[in-house]
Amino acid sequence: MGMNAGINSDGNAWLSLYGSMLGSQLLSILEMEAIDPGSEPGYQAAKLIYANHPLGARMVDGPLQMAMSQQRLIEVADAPEEELVRAFKKEWKRIGAIGADNIIYRAVQLSQIYGIATLAVNYSDDGKTPADPAEPLPMDKLHELDLYFNFYDPLNTAGSLVLNQDPAAVDFMHPKKVQVGGQTWSNTKTLVLMHEQPIWIQWTNSAFGFVGRSVYQRAFYPLKSFLISMLADQMIQDKLGLLVYKAKSPGSMIDMAARAFKAMQRTAIQGARTNNVLSIGESESLESLNLEHVSTAGEYSRNNILKNIATASGRPASFLNQDTLAEGFGEGSEDAKQIVRFIDRIRIEMEPAYNFMDQLVMRRAWNPQFYQSIQQKFPERYRKIKYKTALLEWMDNFTPTWPNLLSEPDSEKAKSSQLKIESADKIAKTLLAIADPETKGVIAEWLAEAVNSQKDFYTTPLEIDPEDIARYVPGPSDRPSDAEIPE
Repeated sequence: MGMNAGINSDGNAWLSLYGSMLGSQLLSILEMEAIDPGSEPGYQAAKLIYANHPLGARMVDGPLQMAMSQQRLIEVADAPEEELVRAFKKEWKRIGAIGADNIIYRAVQLSQIYGIATLAVNYSDDGKTPADPAEPLPMDKLHELDLYFNFYDPLNTAGSLVLNQDPAAVDFMHPKKVQVGGQTWSNTKTLVLMHEQPIWIQWTNSAFGFVGRSVYQRAFYPLKSFLISMLADQMIQDKLGLLVYKAKSPGSMIDMAARAFKAMQRTAIQGARTNNVLSIGESESLESLNLEHVSTAGEYSRNNILKNIATASGRPASFLNQDTLAEGFGEGSEDAKQIVRFIDRIRIEMEPAYNFMDQLVMRRAWNPQFYQSIQQKFPERYRKIKYKTALLEWMDNFTPTWPNLLSEPDSEKAKSSQLKIESADKIAKTLLAIADPETKGVIAEWLAEAVNSQKDFYTTPLEIDPEDIARYVPGPSDRPSDAEIPE
């Protein structure tokens, strides 16, 4: 970026900029003089901000990357959980050739950029011709199909996702159908995602409808201010190496020799380096440009702009600044807790996308061929149960949970596990001293489960037979002494 400067006929100084490090597309946002507080970005502006603005991708991708940085914990109660979870995770990673995580990421990403987006799934029988989008997805044959996924932004679905504003309508402010290029898609093949909930008769420019809002909508004006601060940074950077040569002005009758000498001095100053010797006159001086007040004002302005963007977009300020948490997530600092609460909310908003993909992955992973292997491994339980019955039972018992982002340090986990085991041991000893043989087996089984639940403390599970313990009668040498029995 360059600058031109001068003085006009009225004696006023002027300064102009030409060229830009920001690129012509991003600079076009800066040149929109109509952008005032409260202005809303349109579809093209939202696209430019994400693609080119320094904070555009950070505002959208940063929270998603942190929210998806951990894998969900999968449980399938009352089932051969290890086999089911292993098959589910394997299909989760390969579905659609890119994996379910990437599919969810891209769909939610588009919804945050524009305010609404559509995830569509379809298949092709011959690998070239797609199936009719209007036909329902054959759920019972998913494991046989070559599925592919498309991601549609508001321009792709324009006209079909405006949302009905009639309060008496069945589809009042709810998406009813999706059309892409005039082709209607079956509801079984699409999932419409909105960032924030729609407000009645509140039009969203970036999404072409009465729908959700772009993450940039409230922060549009401070995002423009951030670009201006970048231009100021560049101007300051250009002036950092500027030297001011102070000398007495020559008289009006300067001769050619004096003019040549001054020119030679300026050339010598410009080329001077470390370890050189430079000679100037006694009444002359050489100084750098005084920018000592720029730092305070610039830093104050930049910090306020970032805080305004964070406040407008609902992001924690430290999250936008990419500040390193001195105490980390494990220590539970206030900044960490604030970010964790924000990420937990992002995970809740992503839940519809996960539910959509879970249904597809479960049916593909737990297919009839997989069920045959389960029947062979567990014949007593599944030999007489039909495949569909077992599948529906597994799907009903499928429980995914997110691990806590604010995790404890390993030392604290060990202390907590030790306290839990010691407490369970005291309870068991107290009850065993007064229990009958059958109850002793139940108590022993409970104690083993309590120990096995502390996986961070014991890596090998404790396996016991409660019936054997109930039948066991200790001999005289096996009986505990009075000192060992708790009061």
